[in-house]
Amino acid sequence: MEIREATAADWAQIWPFLREIVAAGETYTWPRDVTEAQARELWLVGPPGRTLVAVDADGAVLGSAKLLPNQAGPGDHVANAGFMVAPAAAGRGVGRALAGHVLALARAEGYRAMQFNAVVASNIRAVELWRSLGFEVVGRVPEGFRHPVDGYVDLLVMYRRLT
Repeated sequence: MEIREATAADWAQIWPFLREIVAAGETYTWPRDVTEAQARELWLVGPPGRTLVAVDADGAVLGSAKLLPNQAGPGDHVANAGFMVAPAAAGRGVGRALAGHVLALARAEGYRAMQFNAVVASNIRAVELWRSLGFEVVGRVPEGFRHPVDGYVDLLVMYRRLT
């Protein structure tokens, strides 16, 4: 697996799994009917942010991540990131590989910490992954997410120092 900067050409492979993940409504706070244009603008971030892809030996996109400042101005030393793994690539270590790459990149770019603002508490795989990488829950929004199966579930704010 190779992790590299995403190009405009990668969007054609990102969009199908991004659309599937968002439409399921189980892990992202985006509108479930997000349009391709809206999703592209939200995912393919401009500087100082960056979008990455994990690709296999044949160039198939297995997952993607974005890294950007969590806030502007005096809060821009804390990073934020988003991750999506193609369902067909689940369980192959793509999320962990992307996370490790993004954490190293954030550190190299001078971010002092990383914060996730809205981790869906019922997304156990993600919560366990972030905890295994040193993130801790620093806040909880009770019933902050409307899950299509589980109903109202908590949103977690997770944080990790990088320095």
